[in-house]
Amino acid sequence: MDDALLAQSIVPPDDSHDRRSFASGVEPLDRYLHVQAGQDQRRHVAVCFVLPDAARSRIAGYYTLSAFSVIGEALPDTLQKKLPRYGQIPCTLLGRLAVDVEYRGLGLGRHLLVDALRRALAHSAAVASWAVIVDANDDVARAFYERYGFSALPNAPRRLFLPMATIAGLFR
Repeated sequence: MDDALLAQSIVPPDDSHDRRSFASGVEPLDRYLHVQAGQDQRRHVAVCFVLPDAARSRIAGYYTLSAFSVIGEALPDTLQKKLPRYGQIPCTLLGRLAVDVEYRGLGLGRHLLVDALRRALAHSAAVASWAVIVDANDDVARAFYERYGFSALPNAPRRLFLPMATIAGLFR
């Protein structure tokens, strides 16, 4: 892993970050950072966090977080029995996570994911969140999240979740 990159703080993007040069190889993820991220932030729809490479004036990767809820009935039966019978269960949505193609293979996806989980856990103390939810774009993304303990919802194989209690255990 690139120690200089790991020493950089993961922060909300600002005018010093060149969003236009970011290229993950996945057009919707690139377009989001280029065009939509700032608007979503201003509208309080999602918060974007970037890993800047200050030495090269580039963004190495980014992710987004927002409030979300999942219908309790969409969860596995074993979990439904343990949760209150509210219609909606509060969660945190990890809406996007991408690494620029020039930075692939350095472990930055894992680094961004760990930061997102740590941030979601910290905020769940102030605004309840039962789990982090992610929608995997494809089977490769799904496998990435499953390596870190995410499980698919029964009727939505690309929508995965990781309970906040599990996340808390990761950081003990």
